[in-house]
Amino acid sequence: MNRIAFNKLVANRFLLFLALPGFLFIIIFKFVPMWGFLLAFQDYSPFKGFMGSKWVGFTHFMDMFHDPNFLIMLRNTLVINLLSLVFYFPLPIIMALMLNEAKHELFKKLNQSIVYLPHFLSWVIVSSMTFFVLSTDVGIVNKILFSFGMEQMKFLSDPNYFWGIITAQSIWKETGWGTIIFLAAMAGIDPQRYEAAVMDGAGRFRQIWSITLPGITPTIVIMLILRLGNMADVGFEQIVLMINPLVREVGEVFDTYSYTQGILRGKVSIGVTVGLFKSLVGLFFVITSNYIIKKLGYEGIY
Repeated sequence: MNRIAFNKLVANRFLLFLALPGFLFIIIFKFVPMWGFLLAFQDYSPFKGFMGSKWVGFTHFMDMFHDPNFLIMLRNTLVINLLSLVFYFPLPIIMALMLNEAKHELFKKLNQSIVYLPHFLSWVIVSSMTFFVLSTDVGIVNKILFSFGMEQMKFLSDPNYFWGIITAQSIWKETGWGTIIFLAAMAGIDPQRYEAAVMDGAGRFRQIWSITLPGITPTIVIMLILRLGNMADVGFEQIVLMINPLVREVGEVFDTYSYTQGILRGKVSIGVTVGLFKSLVGLFFVITSNYIIKKLGYEGIY
């Protein structure tokens, strides 16, 4: 290490100490466990251990690809994520724009607190609320339909409604929380640009279109790339709480398959194989989307 680099380290020592917990967290909980991916290439047995288990190469991957349910799981995973991308991803941006335009500070903070609240509810509570709203026995919606002499609808057992219910749950729970990063990006826009726009006669909609949206576009692009990186990942807890035998055809995803094989059936290697496959799919989407974004003239994540 040359003297210049050493002097920079000394000058920034407090910033380095501030970042130290984050570095330790990444190393301990992200990098160290990566050795576990090797289990995907073993016929792992807890009794024989990591060193004693037989190496089988890509056998588990071949078994997963030839599984009759593989294409079904791939379809369900991608469709649920595409629905979330189309219907959920724009909503935090729209809500952040609406909150940013609120001029009364108390009203703005009160609304922020209200929309943030669902994020802190567990999926157990959210699924229970869904049951009490949509079930055929005690569901409020079906009681209203019955009171008007209409036929009750089997929302929770009809495969045609499953993807829509999952998407609606995600929207209700996470939209408010997702506004935080976009509101922070809006706070970084130079106020003088709005003052100049007002002097030029620009109204609120023109200011949003010409100043606010371009100002948060880099943040939107980065969040979009990161979201695409999770295209093979569906919230396990949400799905496992909502799925039932009648909707398994449209609800079985890689997360539930990994849980069934790795935990319930004790096939740890297959569970790890599914996790590694999801990571590779996410890496593909990140690299591809980042390349396309940079070709369009925007700044990617690297």
